[in-house]
Amino acid sequence: MRIYFTRHGESQANLLHTISNRQLPHGLTQKGREQAEALSNHLRAHRITHIYTSPVPRAVETSDIVAKRLGLDYVVVDSLREYDCGILEGRSDKAAWKILQEYYDMWAIHNQYDMHIESGESFHDVYQRFLPFIHDLVSSYMDNEYRILCISHGGIYSLMLPILLKNVDRSLMERYGFEYASCVVAEFQEGGLVCIEWNGHPI
Repeated sequence: MRIYFTRHGESQANLLHTISNRQLPHGLTQKGREQAEALSNHLRAHRITHIYTSPVPRAVETSDIVAKRLGLDYVVVDSLREYDCGILEGRSDKAAWKILQEYYDMWAIHNQYDMHIESGESFHDVYQRFLPFIHDLVSSYMDNEYRILCISHGGIYSLMLPILLKNVDRSLMERYGFEYASCVVAEFQEGGLVCIEWNGHPI
């Protein structure tokens, strides 16, 4: 089985530089819709069998475009939602982004996994909803030729994929990045999930 970890297309929140990881009404831009269309065309040859998506509007809109083009339904799951930024949600000022970066660094660099923005999630909170969901997918589909598409967000992927994928670390993520509508392909091999392609680059 393979899992395709895909980021949503460009959204209004991205252009406005607004922290929008809950249900704020920031959908895709025209460019974001075009990116979702291009993603659909790319995935046609991959025989996707299932689609799961974050409930955040930009991810749902991306999933709607992709699913229609591929002739599939999609399932909205909270496990794929971007990490909750608490009292910073809806803000776009430099001070808010500075605070957010400080907390991200606490998690990704300093291993302070219980730290969280007021009313937001900690690293452990994100870990405890994302990893079990993916592990359940692997347990359910690892012995079959299923192709699972997960449409989610750059933040949660950058935190979780180095833990989930056996051959991925922060340096690889920094080298290739996680652009809008990009796709990381992971394959189940003996012992776990292994990244075999990072947005077109064989790994």
